[in-house]
Amino acid sequence: MEPLPLELPADTVQRVASELRCPPTDERVALRLDEEDKLRHFKEYFYIPKVQDLPPIDLSLVNKDESAIYFSGNSLGLQPKTVQTYLEEELDKWAKMGVFGHSIGKWPWITADENILGLMTDIVGANEKEIVLMNALSVNLHLLLLSFFKPTPTRYKILLEAKAFPSDHYAIESQLQLHGLDIEKSMRIINPREGEETWRTEDILEVIEKEGDSIAVVLFSGIHFYTGQLFNIPAITKAGQAKGCFVGFDLAHAVGNVELHLHDWGVDFACWCSYKYLNAGAGGIGGAFVHEKHTHTIKPQLVGWFGHELSTRFKMDNKLQLIPGASGFRISNPPILLICPLYASLEIFKKATMKALRRKSILLTGYLEYMIKHCYGKDKEGTKKPVVNIITPSCIEDRGCQLTLTFSCPIDYIFQELGKRGVVCDKRDPNGLRVAPVPLYNSFHDVYKFINHLSSAIDSAERKYGSVV
Repeated sequence: MEPLPLELPADTVQRVASELRCPPTDERVALRLDEEDKLRHFKEYFYIPKVQDLPPIDLSLVNKDESAIYFSGNSLGLQPKTVQTYLEEELDKWAKMGVFGHSIGKWPWITADENILGLMTDIVGANEKEIVLMNALSVNLHLLLLSFFKPTPTRYKILLEAKAFPSDHYAIESQLQLHGLDIEKSMRIINPREGEETWRTEDILEVIEKEGDSIAVVLFSGIHFYTGQLFNIPAITKAGQAKGCFVGFDLAHAVGNVELHLHDWGVDFACWCSYKYLNAGAGGIGGAFVHEKHTHTIKPQLVGWFGHELSTRFKMDNKLQLIPGASGFRISNPPILLICPLYASLEIFKKATMKALRRKSILLTGYLEYMIKHCYGKDKEGTKKPVVNIITPSCIEDRGCQLTLTFSCPIDYIFQELGKRGVVCDKRDPNGLRVAPVPLYNSFHDVYKFINHLSSAIDSAERKYGSVV
């Protein structure tokens, strides 16, 4: 989907180690990679939590003044430092002007969402008229499915991956029920092959080819929340549309993480949240995409007054003049207090660029993968060394920055011990530890320190439970 770097991450690590005449796992390698990182200064744009402020911390194990190893941007991104300033500006305007804030100031509240659309275009690879900022992801998914899912007696299925994010699963179930369809027959779920954790693209395409005539909508994650697998969006889109299906994606874990080209790929629709890699804060405003080819053929099924053309919106004559395309899906006025944090983050993305962030991310996550495999990969038969397995695809084209780890020792204990040491990541059932080094604010030295903390946690587990392989 995107060209490979000229040098694979493992080769880069080994080359730097050779230049420094030290082992690849030496701290000097991490420090050299940070020195060469042209994006390293972007970390200063964010507040990095201190370990002393984290609930699970054990102050006997850490220096309380150190920054946390924050590898949980896939759940909640860190706060840009300008957020407070932008919020205070709008609160001050509200306090001083009241209702006049709707039409006055840097961001007139009526058009605040439209004013920052230009900052989203490169992140999702779309035109401004194809993007809308509104609601939350699941609400947007429902609104989009109401328009794109039009079942017939012969084309009535929605195709999705097994263990999709629960909210997506529930949304699809409820959409099927809304149309009076049998969930068992209409919800077509693709599982990985037996004994495998992730999906093979050829298997997905085979199902689409065989059953596509009965599928109305193909709806996949861009990146699977649990495994961290990046699906082949253009291939799935092309295959689905060739069989007459609409193809959409939940980009919650892909937006701001990998390069997207929704317009060029011809994706029919997509939606995303903004509180993960886009760093817009918990419950941040969501986004949606509707390809311009549907501008005059797909309309919202639920309409509100902010889908009405601005020039006549306030005539209040109840004669709808629907904005063509994505903007017509807007129902209510934009929440300025949610626009501010998103703007604060998007202006950082604009400076960094997705292309440069993705380039760093490939090396940063590749370095993490190299260190884990070097220290805790499957060892020679007969040894009792604990094993850390990476279920996320090893091919850099098939993943973003997240690696999902499983352990041969108790994962709950490992997770707790990492938390005590100031490592912020998350555990997801059944047995995955999600670790996501984010290129905007994480460093190679963060990865090095994480490996040390992981080793300490595993050593503690061995002392408590004995050698478990």
